[in-house]
Amino acid sequence: MTHSDETGFVPLFDGKTLKGWFATPRTYGAMWPGGPSVQEAHPGLFPADYNEQAAAHPAVWTVEDGALVGRQDEPGSGWGGYIVTEGKYGDFDLRFEAKPDWPADTGIMLRKNAQSFHGFQVLLDHRKSGSIGGFYGNGISGFHAVPFALDVVTDAQGRPIALREDDPATSIEPFRPSKRDLLTEACSAEAFLKAWRFDDWNDFRIVIQGAKPRCSCWINGLLVASIDLGAIQFPNYDADAVAAFLGPKGHIALEVHDNDWGGLGQGRWGKDAACRWRNIRIKEL
Repeated sequence: MTHSDETGFVPLFDGKTLKGWFATPRTYGAMWPGGPSVQEAHPGLFPADYNEQAAAHPAVWTVEDGALVGRQDEPGSGWGGYIVTEGKYGDFDLRFEAKPDWPADTGIMLRKNAQSFHGFQVLLDHRKSGSIGGFYGNGISGFHAVPFALDVVTDAQGRPIALREDDPATSIEPFRPSKRDLLTEACSAEAFLKAWRFDDWNDFRIVIQGAKPRCSCWINGLLVASIDLGAIQFPNYDADAVAAFLGPKGHIALEVHDNDWGGLGQGRWGKDAACRWRNIRIKEL
């Protein structure tokens, strides 16, 4: 699969306006089709009125210097949101560039429901113990299929300057081989760190195909991870039920994460953090 061939691709973002996109808050729902809600499964973890407050504080999406930029509303408020394509897509090749601040926990949602958090996610967890290029099952069992976990290198003044592999002794979300075992292909942390450009633009390519899809993610030309979502074995994950629930097509969305409310706090999304996206284009397969 060549990465330079742009034949058949069309832009999803015009670089000037948010035409073709709409914003939604980052609210929660059932943990898997037919399962309990996140709040029911984790009582006390979120405020009782979490969804109502989240709806009142969706993320802020702007266009700046040709990039689509996502921030919390207001900065440091702790609330998240999505920006969602008006169109629905099934099988496709998606390409874009991304430049996240540190820390900024974001991701790319595939076959997402329009108004809920349900869908397949390609992770861009640019924060301590996060992973980039792996996969997560939003509202479809919460599977966490990643090849490694990451942390940051700081200079003498404490400023972040590069990524490194997460230290298990200090990890806040320990990496386990069982997470890597969910993948059909996975690069090493060493290879990823050589490819990643810190505080700069990184080229992403995501290909998803099939009713119970296979999905792959490349970053700067490196195949980071692939998954077969028709074959993975994970508690409360039912490939047939998920395919029926999400359908053959869904929305693509970009995420601004919340601050967990008792979890990572500003370690997940810094007070003034943003993620930037540009050159977003797609080829339906």
